[in-house]
Amino acid sequence: MAEGPWPDELDLSRPNGARVYDHLLGGAHNFEVDRDHARRLLAANPDQQFGAHANRSFLRRVVQWCLARGVRQFLDLGSGIPTVGNVHEIALAPDPSVRVAYVDCDPIAVAHSASIVADLDTVTVTRADLTDAAGVLGADSVAGLLAFDEPVAVLAVACLHFVIGDAERFMSVYRDRLAPGSVLAISHGSDDVEDPDHAARMRAVADSFADTASPVTLRSRAEVRGLLGDFTVADPGVVDITDWPQAGLAPRAAATWAAVGVKGG
Repeated sequence: MAEGPWPDELDLSRPNGARVYDHLLGGAHNFEVDRDHARRLLAANPDQQFGAHANRSFLRRVVQWCLARGVRQFLDLGSGIPTVGNVHEIALAPDPSVRVAYVDCDPIAVAHSASIVADLDTVTVTRADLTDAAGVLGADSVAGLLAFDEPVAVLAVACLHFVIGDAERFMSVYRDRLAPGSVLAISHGSDDVEDPDHAARMRAVADSFADTASPVTLRSRAEVRGLLGDFTVADPGVVDITDWPQAGLAPRAAATWAAVGVKGG
């Protein structure tokens, strides 16, 4: 089921980050304006498609890691457009009772997600702005599905770099709402990396999004760590997504930090 206002018209004059990401992953829920931007994006950084797939692989590993810890509830912020390897596909395979609440502000993402999970009683889709944490947490399709007095995994994978301004302000609201044992998992693009060429390519990517519906903010490794607040950082720490939870999972780095934290008692 889905909750949220549905617009009569879509703005297809500018590319959208979720739809560009969908195209990079080989999805079909995008438009020519998004595909054209993806081509310009790859010209600026040929590694960007690799990075999109690396983010998807990181998401899969995080969900499996949470399940192994006994976490059976997921709040997927900026969940994007459905592609193979969605959270509910990964999480429900071993346990159909797992609950998943998807949240995205893009009407295309919400519409396609809702159509895919329409027959699933333990999965909801909410159209909302993730920066409005109180609104997200208070939505019937989130609050009515997830029990926040039990551990919840909040996933913010490849979405916070599309947020301008003080992300800590609203991320603290999510952290405060979570019960002990909950998990916050973040992946975030950055130019704060050792390879200066890769850093320059990431800045070129950010520049390419400047005039789109989804401008990009690159944050440092320390800033990404700060979004976990006082949560205990899971091993191996804040590392490239290709090195979480262990090094050597991909042939090269993705210039995207992985930060996974667990709330203490």
